Amino acid sequence: MAPPPPSTTPRVITLVLKVFMFALLLASLIVLVTDTTTVPLDVIFELKVHFDDVYAYRYVLASIIIGLVYSLLQTAFSLYHLATGNRLISGDGGFVFDFYGDKVLSYVMATSCAAGFGATKDLKALADARKLDFDDYFDKAYASAILLLLAFLCAAVLSVFSSYALPKMINESG
Repeated sequence: MAPPPPSTTPRVITLVLKVFMFALLLASLIVLVTDTTTVPLDVIFELKVHFDDVYAYRYVLASIIIGLVYSLLQTAFSLYHLATGNRLISGDGGFVFDFYGDKVLSYVMATSCAAGFGATKDLKALADARKLDFDDYFDKAYASAILLLLAFLCAAVLSVFSSYALPKMINESG
């Protein structure tokens, strides 16, 4: 009697997490790149601030783009695996790629999320001390960082899943 086929439930859960992470990253990207404000300084002069005027937000943008590319790639791999039952990258390579890719992505997203929160808090305090009205600008920056934090949580869960999958796969082949 043949063993029962492996359950597709873990694969579906990882696919849902990857799609959800992609959606959160895309939303974070949209919020971040539309983050601009104009503040009048006096009757003649006004100050226009765009998200890329802050270096920490540039790092946040770079990590979001890296996360989008990686999650799109991983979603395609998962869809292929669900559809065919075979992994696109055969042997240990696919599991090792998932393992290290998930770890690196998690760390990059965590650090950029912290950079976004930290820069926003510090700059908001500075603007408030100068009595400048940048509240909408900083609210959008916080919203982008929160979406990135939620995407990081998805990546962290996926990282745990890949941590369990790698030794299991090595034990089965060894």
